[in-house]
Amino acid sequence: MHYFIIGIIFILALFAIRFSNKHGIPALLLFIVLGMAFGALGLEFEDFEFADSFATIALMAIMFYGGFGTSWKMAKPVAKESIVLSSFGVVATALITGLFCHYVLRFELLEGMLIGSIVGSTDFASVSNILRSKNLNLKYNTASLLELESGSNDPTAYTMTMVFLSVIIGSKVSIPILILSQVAIGSVMGFVFAFIIGKLLKSHRMGADGLYAVFMAATMLITYDATSILGGNGYLALYILGIYLGNMEFRGKRDIVFFFDGFTEIMQIGLFFILGLLSNLTNFVEVFPIALAIMLFMTIVARPVTVYGLMLPFRLKRNQLNMISLAGIRGAAAIAFAIMAVNSDAVISVDIYHIVFGICVLSSLAQGYLMPLAARRWDILDPNDTVLKTFNYYQNKAEIGFLETRIHPNSKLIGSQVKDLNLTFDLIVAKIERDGKIIVPRGKTTIQENDLIVLGGETHYDESGQDLIEFTIPRGHQWENKCIKDLKLPHDRLIIMVQRKDSDIIVPIGDTLLLEDDKVIMIKVDHDLEFSSI
Repeated sequence: MHYFIIGIIFILALFAIRFSNKHGIPALLLFIVLGMAFGALGLEFEDFEFADSFATIALMAIMFYGGFGTSWKMAKPVAKESIVLSSFGVVATALITGLFCHYVLRFELLEGMLIGSIVGSTDFASVSNILRSKNLNLKYNTASLLELESGSNDPTAYTMTMVFLSVIIGSKVSIPILILSQVAIGSVMGFVFAFIIGKLLKSHRMGADGLYAVFMAATMLITYDATSILGGNGYLALYILGIYLGNMEFRGKRDIVFFFDGFTEIMQIGLFFILGLLSNLTNFVEVFPIALAIMLFMTIVARPVTVYGLMLPFRLKRNQLNMISLAGIRGAAAIAFAIMAVNSDAVISVDIYHIVFGICVLSSLAQGYLMPLAARRWDILDPNDTVLKTFNYYQNKAEIGFLETRIHPNSKLIGSQVKDLNLTFDLIVAKIERDGKIIVPRGKTTIQENDLIVLGGETHYDESGQDLIEFTIPRGHQWENKCIKDLKLPHDRLIIMVQRKDSDIIVPIGDTLLLEDDKVIMIKVDHDLEFSSI
């Protein structure tokens, strides 16, 4: 009977995901409501320890895949702003909220600070879900900023939660040392594991493609536990590991994307459902006014004050600041940290779980609903492009792939019309960017110098997916600044195309010099075939 109920839950959750994607309501909210509904129907569950363990695993997957899916190329221009918000922004938001809880709601000071710390971070799952489902491609790289901030700020909230729990418990651990060890060890371990795993992925092949996903899941578990044992922040280490590996090119990456797409979805369904199941409707109603007051204060005061104050040196536009302020949705990590507080030895006089639970539910509902409307009202929505390009896994999953090439001053294509390009292999000119404007290509559209041409076509070039290898030459690579004829290529590999940054696609010859950032495409050749010179 239990398995029957679990099956029903997952089927209902799938309908909830579809509803969420269609209407832009955070899936977190729908899963929680589903859990609350089953609880009201008599399905009892009060095991906070199991919920804590499950939440830890779920957050591990969410943190890792959040980093893995972050396109560093898109996020790099706003990395400074994102890092400031994900660190100092969380601290400021938590402290301001904590003071509100103490002086206005009359909580004990440390308890108020604990609640502020728990709800201090922005929920990546909710923010990314709204951006993707409503295709909110925000101007000025705002979507990338929000993606990087919401994906990387949970470790800061976790550290602050640990700090205030330690103070409440009366632990003799030095707070400065605790903070330093959490950040320093977490960062170092993240980069160390990323470097090691990156080397292994490049130098070793798994026996079957599906094993790459298994290997990555094992890596995730080992990285988190090893970092935690040493006293570091395991979530921070996982996020760094995810960003590093997600922005690499390696065999089996597509399989990893599909695996973690499904795995993180299942973990989120389970986590949010359990969180809803843990809640008690009577308790939720009792703390509702408190949760509403804190949520409104954070949305109207704490988050905007923090964003406007910390972003002052970066001179962001007003509508951009407004959007960043509104996007501070509280979610899964906050409720998971609340469970951690309940399971700790800390004596807390308030119903911290249901207060945090209420804040997150209300935040998801209100801010999730308002984000699409506000994006249009504040004129920060760019309808000429897609927000999906800010996520690595978009290109890795897409059946349609895109190449872009810049028309350099000496290009033979200058003056040609799109209809005369004689494109083969089912490629099309998807769009043309000229002087910052988007041009919809027509047959008689004339190509000009400095045009950015975006070509689109199917990526299934062969059934096995193994014949083509594509990678970008990083700085310091052994092929950098070498001619193709001087490379020691495997006997069964042939370089068939080179795409150079800010240049056309190059048909390679022996004297072609490979440079940093060149995208090289190789094919596996059959030496039983004869090649004729062209």
